[in-house]
Amino acid sequence: MAKFSKILKNPNFFFLWFGQIVSQIGDRLGQMALIAFVYERSPGSALEIAKILSFTIIPVFLIGPIAGVYVDRWDRRRTMYICDFLRMILMLIIPLFLFYLKTMIWTYIIVFFIYCIGRFFVPAKLSIIPELVKKDEILIANSLVHTTGMIAAILGFGLSGLIVEWLGARSGFYLDALSFFVSAFLIFLIAKKSALHLDMKTLGKDLIKVIRKSIFQEIKEGVLYLTRKKDIRFILDIIFILWSALGAVYVVFISFVQKTLGSATKDLGILIMFLGLGLFLGSLVYGRFGQRFSPYKIIFASLFLSGIMLIVFALGIYWYPYLYFASFLSFFLGLIISPIMIASNTIVHHVAEGDMLGRVFSSLEIVMHLGFLIFMFISSLLAEKFSCLFILIAVGFIFTLLGLINLISQRKIQWLD
Repeated sequence: MAKFSKILKNPNFFFLWFGQIVSQIGDRLGQMALIAFVYERSPGSALEIAKILSFTIIPVFLIGPIAGVYVDRWDRRRTMYICDFLRMILMLIIPLFLFYLKTMIWTYIIVFFIYCIGRFFVPAKLSIIPELVKKDEILIANSLVHTTGMIAAILGFGLSGLIVEWLGARSGFYLDALSFFVSAFLIFLIAKKSALHLDMKTLGKDLIKVIRKSIFQEIKEGVLYLTRKKDIRFILDIIFILWSALGAVYVVFISFVQKTLGSATKDLGILIMFLGLGLFLGSLVYGRFGQRFSPYKIIFASLFLSGIMLIVFALGIYWYPYLYFASFLSFFLGLIISPIMIASNTIVHHVAEGDMLGRVFSSLEIVMHLGFLIFMFISSLLAEKFSCLFILIAVGFIFTLLGLINLISQRKIQWLD
């Protein structure tokens, strides 16, 4: 604890750390405000929620591959506060002007640009830490940013759901814009600046080279590497299945909670908060005791149990629609799901060569979001014909079946081990 307090006495790091706590809570407010905005226009529509969420994901494919490269060429401090300032301006446009329009098209466009800018902010935030602290403090600085960021995000969901339900979607957007301003101001106060600067004369040529190499060549190399390694292909399949299921469940889950518990964001925010607490605690428990078990068996067991838990969650809320009971089920669902991603990343770290890790994780990130996006739309379209309860139970059954088949198939597990 003394080390944490010591590093927080560094004013430059403190400005970054505190600004990101504010920003994490603001991000949750923005997400809940979007959900409430859609709810006001189309109550309970999973398809409309899927549409708005898709514009938060598409920038991952379009901007993600080149953002990191240019962040390394720019002054990271300046990049961060300019990104926050631009996002503040764009966020204010929604409550000031777009609430009066019948069409959602302009909202989609604004959300798309906000998240495009965010793809530059994230790598800049992760890259600036070594410039603000001593070399022997980097590990604890990363740990502090990650842990407090996760806690702020988890608590932010609960707070944002209550705030948006109480004050309305418009106020949620205003508060999110305010959080961007506070974050930008705190980052602006950081005294130490990066020595890297952008050469405007070579921007056009470099951008073309980056697009050709980073997007096409490096992703191609990553995909080829994935297809050659059995263990990596296994993780690829698991990640695609998991995130496809998350995509299929996400918008249906939102619509199901809104209809069953009867609120636009309040109950939803609290349930997501408890889900996040379960994920957090599950990560700590697995990190402490998970080394005793095969990561492959952990993945199969988690798939099996999370499928059962998803079915119990859906039926439990449907038959007994009370928030405290739903929160209890949501917590245990997060607790059971959490080992899957940790075990998957552990396998990748063990079997992939060091110089390929960046491309492997980059390819996996694209696979994650692709599966999420595709099945989010499929499930939202199915929700127009089938009940949300049926879709949640179906996804839970598929998870249970996949986990069970692989758990009892000892031959498959042996060659993986």
